[in-house]
Amino acid sequence: MANARVTRFLCCSLLAVSTLNLSGYLFAQEKSPLAVMPEPAHATRGEGDFFIDGNFGVAMKGYDEPRLVRAQQRFLDILSKETGIPFKREVVASQSHFTIQTAGPSAAVQHLGEDESYHLAISTTDVELKAPNPLGLLRGLQTFLQLVRINEKGFSVPVVTIDDAPRFPWRGLLIDSGHRFVPIAAVKRNLDAMEAVKLNVFHWRFADDQGFHIESKKFPLLQEKASSGLYYSQDEVREIVEYARDRGIRVVPEFDMPCHTKSWFQGYPGLSGGKDPSQSSAMDPSRESTFKFLEGFIEEMSELFPDSYFHTGGDECDMREWETNPRIQEYMQAHSIKDGAALQVRFTARIQKIVAAHKKIMEGWDEVLQPDTPKDVVIQSWRGPSSLARAAQNGNRGVLSSGYYLDLNQSASEHYQVDPLGDSSAALTPEQKNRVLGGEATMWTDIVSADNMDNRIWPRTAAIAERLWSSEQTKDIDSMYQRLAIVSQKLEYFGPRHRLITDEMLERMSGDPNPEALKILAAVVQPPRMYERQQLRSDFTVLNRLDDAVSPESDIAREFDGIAQRIISGTATAHDWQQARAWLELWRDNDAKLQPLLKRSFLTQDLAPVSNNLRYVAEIGLQALDDLQEHHSLNVDLRKRYIEFLKTAAKPQAVLLLMPASSVERLVQASKTQ
Repeated sequence: MANARVTRFLCCSLLAVSTLNLSGYLFAQEKSPLAVMPEPAHATRGEGDFFIDGNFGVAMKGYDEPRLVRAQQRFLDILSKETGIPFKREVVASQSHFTIQTAGPSAAVQHLGEDESYHLAISTTDVELKAPNPLGLLRGLQTFLQLVRINEKGFSVPVVTIDDAPRFPWRGLLIDSGHRFVPIAAVKRNLDAMEAVKLNVFHWRFADDQGFHIESKKFPLLQEKASSGLYYSQDEVREIVEYARDRGIRVVPEFDMPCHTKSWFQGYPGLSGGKDPSQSSAMDPSRESTFKFLEGFIEEMSELFPDSYFHTGGDECDMREWETNPRIQEYMQAHSIKDGAALQVRFTARIQKIVAAHKKIMEGWDEVLQPDTPKDVVIQSWRGPSSLARAAQNGNRGVLSSGYYLDLNQSASEHYQVDPLGDSSAALTPEQKNRVLGGEATMWTDIVSADNMDNRIWPRTAAIAERLWSSEQTKDIDSMYQRLAIVSQKLEYFGPRHRLITDEMLERMSGDPNPEALKILAAVVQPPRMYERQQLRSDFTVLNRLDDAVSPESDIAREFDGIAQRIISGTATAHDWQQARAWLELWRDNDAKLQPLLKRSFLTQDLAPVSNNLRYVAEIGLQALDDLQEHHSLNVDLRKRYIEFLKTAAKPQAVLLLMPASSVERLVQASKTQ
């Protein structure tokens, strides 16, 4: 009987959590909230459903433009992927059951704070979507797509009336193409996913010490010397800007200065502020030629990017290059500049004037905020909500990224609980709170590549998108995870490969077209959190190991931990006990199947002790379940040895965290002792 149960779960364990979450939520959605992310501002449920069949079509009324026609086609394409139904591209308006209507155009160049509201009314026979401009229609179409579900009668959406608008006007995703080049195809599929969850700012970072990845026609040695041939042509950039605009997304470029600029010096060593340009990472703020160069460069890039905002970085500057350079020291003394920090203030002031001269608004990281920083400079906070609050008090607008660093492998719930107007904003006046524009998730690529980027960004960014769009009262973590499981599945129709990439990488690592035993191990491990991953394995290595392949958050481990907590609290159901035991038996028995396979590949050999530890963790867990269920007592010394082992097993090994270890430790801690 036990073996049959193990075999059954061997086949379906990797999908068990998603299935449980999905079925549970489909049952719960008969009440509220709707199974969408971000959660709408106002929604009123009705009775019944609107069914979707081959006669479904969309007709436009009122203002029309090519962008709306493309949005309509994109909408139908996604709907066809989900339903398998081919839909007509053109329908007679009088015969259509879905009408979209907008009052007029949006701005030619999308700007901060444009109206994104929409009204969506779904009855059993008709659907009506209205918005003041195309941006609202784009948002409303995504809500409809997320509402689509399958039941015993067919594909449908629930009867509902929604009036929706975002809480914050700046809801972004940073993709770092500076550390590692990100191919155009990867950029596009992430823009498609951004549209799906109503994000509206693509922050595109092009250069770092490691490379310069955009074409400059004025200064061609930038890309010729520092890109290894991997850079975006200006035509490709224009293509992405238009692609994003079609989806209601602004594109804000970032060129970090005066530091993180070693790549610039490969072609233009005269910009360097160090004694040796090949070792320098900071520009020279003492030379007028530096500002002449940057004026020409900013002018060129300002013409390429139509958005009003231009990000100039400014973070993590190593002042020692300036403070140990005799020529720069002489300049500082001549101008009464006391230290490197004051020199950066002077540099930032010059850059801000150059940016403003080209009719752009400067954006920069925390470090650019000084008492005399011009008030129109937007501060992006990576240091924390308190620095964002200081910016607002100083009169500057700000965007929060602290707490939204996707590369740090935090859970969706951790990101979800970070609010741009959190505790640090309590002392702000209403006017100061209005200066907090929103936030940006950040995808840094020093330990992420285009191969595994999607499973680092998605689906967790959908939780951040909800935090930035929905009411601050939307805080239910269980509801978030239930809806996130559904959204994660639907995002596949848009192109992100977050659910596919792990299996593909496991197949590559093992050389096995169906590495089931490796998948079982992969489903319960995570990369180390925060900056521990960089400490265990250096940046810019080849990213083809298991810690690169797995998701930042194990759904199965999270569900198992929830069951463990319910068992300890006495609220577990019979199904909880059954599920916990089945998973533990699966993990216990998997090691014997996996160990012979791990020896076959140099990429998996270091996983042998991890798999072995999972077996022992599962054996201890099964013993703990028996003790708790039968009210047996555990020998004190044995309990101590169990806990010591479980604490060790929970520590990183092969740059991985074995997530069930801490949950099993909780079960052991809850056991009675003799």
